[in-house]
Amino acid sequence: MSLYLVATPIGNLEDITLRALRVLKESDYILCEDTRVGKKLLDHYEIKKPLISFHHHSSDNKYKEILSLLKKGFNLSVISDAGTPGISDPGGLLVDFVRRNEPDVFIEPIPGASALTTAISVSGIKIDKFLFFGFLPHKKGRAKMLEEVILNKYPTVLFESKHRILKLLKELSTFKTNKKVMIFREISKIYYSFYEGTAPDLLSRFEEGKDSLKGEFVVIIY
Repeated sequence: MSLYLVATPIGNLEDITLRALRVLKESDYILCEDTRVGKKLLDHYEIKKPLISFHHHSSDNKYKEILSLLKKGFNLSVISDAGTPGISDPGGLLVDFVRRNEPDVFIEPIPGASALTTAISVSGIKIDKFLFFGFLPHKKGRAKMLEEVILNKYPTVLFESKHRILKLLKELSTFKTNKKVMIFREISKIYYSFYEGTAPDLLSRFEEGKDSLKGEFVVIIY
């Protein structure tokens, strides 16, 4: 019985390893953040396996169901909508749950694409030390976390959605700082775009509507 955390494409369907494809084909069940997204990937590679929905809002009963399958000797793979499970998704919670309740389960990472490391690799800045905050809280604790971002001496990497990228730039613009911002939009996809400047400059650019706000964003503040 094994639990595999399988990295999947972050946009381009070719961003997947041969090992990841083999493990998915050999799994008895595949846990998906969104089964519709997971099915699209699996259909592309002609992988036919039962899918189980597993996400941030999964109940305690879902965790118990997964544990029961592992106890029965089934091999399960976990995939997120994009990238490496356990990074800003509930994969890490599942790993902790399984380790605490069934330590004999073999848990193995199947490495591959990650928006975090992909953005860092082309940042062009010294980033041997950095902070990663994932998606900031929508409300509670957000202001305090942003202050921490501004005050720390290391580059900070965030994930942001199209719904809140303007909000983030507005918030960053309220601080008196000489920090700059890098924004990677739709990284690895056909409409991949890169922007760099101060928060007020980037805010003005996006508010003018010259650039699309569609897609997912990786933000580096340095």
